Amino acid sequence: MKLAFSTLGMPGRPLSEVVRLARTHGYDGVELRAHPEEPVHPGIGAAERAAAAGEFAAAGVEILAVAGYAQVAAPEPDEVVLAELDALVRLAGDLGARYARVFPGGGDRPAGEADATAARRLGALAPLAADLGVHIVLETHDSHRRAQDAARILGPVGHPNVGAVWDVLHTWLGGEEPALTFPALAPHLGYVQVKDVASAEDVAPLPLGSGVLPLSECVRQLSREGWDGWLCWEYEKRWHPQAADFGQLAGPGREYLLGLLAGSGAG
Repeated sequence: MKLAFSTLGMPGRPLSEVVRLARTHGYDGVELRAHPEEPVHPGIGAAERAAAAGEFAAAGVEILAVAGYAQVAAPEPDEVVLAELDALVRLAGDLGARYARVFPGGGDRPAGEADATAARRLGALAPLAADLGVHIVLETHDSHRRAQDAARILGPVGHPNVGAVWDVLHTWLGGEEPALTFPALAPHLGYVQVKDVASAEDVAPLPLGSGVLPLSECVRQLSREGWDGWLCWEYEKRWHPQAADFGQLAGPGREYLLGLLAGSGAG
């Protein structure tokens, strides 16, 4: 498996710092938070996109994903959500990222209505994603935090360029064990977001292995099934500014993940 980290751990920091941290600690790739607060987002122009892609390529660090905030099951008009999806997919294509992350955002809508809306929108953007070599991935999050919830959307889409991100925190919060999560997501799984927290009531980010999330169980499940994708550490300092500096944790975090992989028989 390959290892990446999210720029949520380095909010607003220049790309040069992100690249340097990845190289220093041996990460294979980076998930870029695609928000106007960050250096890379759908509003930047062609020159900025080319410069960003070139900086990562020169360093030998892959842009794993652009993590956007489109909510595919939201009650907004289709044209609003589809325009946001279109912009995110094109950004990922320009950067050479293999994934464009989106959220469900179904809120309190009836499940069947939210599922159908999300599947329709994802299906509409799938051909563009395929043309650009991008995979749109729906994160297990908010209204669809369990794998079985996300699968209700992804199954009807049935397109190879539309898949899932397994956020280990949210499936755990939904009461779903890794042994149930993986089979439901396996046909759709793009990459896995790992993290650690103290409890369901205290989700401030902790160093990997110091909290309660079933990270070793997750990695064992992935390895047992022969999955050979990406683990991405999403250290959510952006939402918890009091959390420890990610730069000091990046090296030990990678070593922790390598230890889990070694113990599970994965590489």
